[in-house]
Amino acid sequence: EIVGQSPALRRVLDVATQAAPSSATVLILGESGTGKELIARYIHSKSGRANGPFVAVNCAAIPPDLLESEFFGHEAGAFTGATQSRIGVLELASKGTVFLDEVGDMPPHLQVKLLRALQEHEIRRVGGTKQIKVMPRVIAATNRNIEEAIETGQMRDDFYYRVAVVTFTLPPLRERKDDIMPLVNRSLAHFSMLLGKGDVKLDPLAQEMLESYSWPGNIRELEGALIRVTAFASL
Repeated sequence: EIVGQSPALRRVLDVATQAAPSSATVLILGESGTGKELIARYIHSKSGRANGPFVAVNCAAIPPDLLESEFFGHEAGAFTGATQSRIGVLELASKGTVFLDEVGDMPPHLQVKLLRALQEHEIRRVGGTKQIKVMPRVIAATNRNIEEAIETGQMRDDFYYRVAVVTFTLPPLRERKDDIMPLVNRSLAHFSMLLGKGDVKLDPLAQEMLESYSWPGNIRELEGALIRVTAFASL
């Protein structure tokens, strides 16, 4: 659920809503913890692929030598430990959406292979010979400075142009002050239920402190603080 009514968030949702019905690739920029995956799921839910799978891949969390198998799948015996065939996420989400989180951390050599797959709509599993048709909708996200990443060679410009057909930046929480208390109230209700704490309320001074803080860790930091508040609340 996307919580907030600030002008900054409304602008993002307007673009996301317009982009959703098309098959265009989308690149979501923004600091860590701003909710980029949530916006990606929103786009998927408003698209014609809503009944298909939404498959998220964190490109920074998977070792580079395993990413190719993660994307394209592999055949049994393709490498040590590959005891059986495995479908990759591009094939798995062929009728849905693939979300490439932290795409700015993807190795350049893999960007070349993924670029070709997106252009040709075909893949070949690692260790396989058969060409497989795939048609996933791709949404990518990164917290990196794109211009810097292209200049340093971390991101290939041809790959960038392919995934950045529609691009927008998700604003940090410090630029969405109007959304802080709605997020607080929604999160407190959720965490109170999970922790069996009843109805946890904040006093006015606590609210003022939450609204005045800059939240460098964005929504993720706010949620962490609210979990602690809920866990130690005295009712």
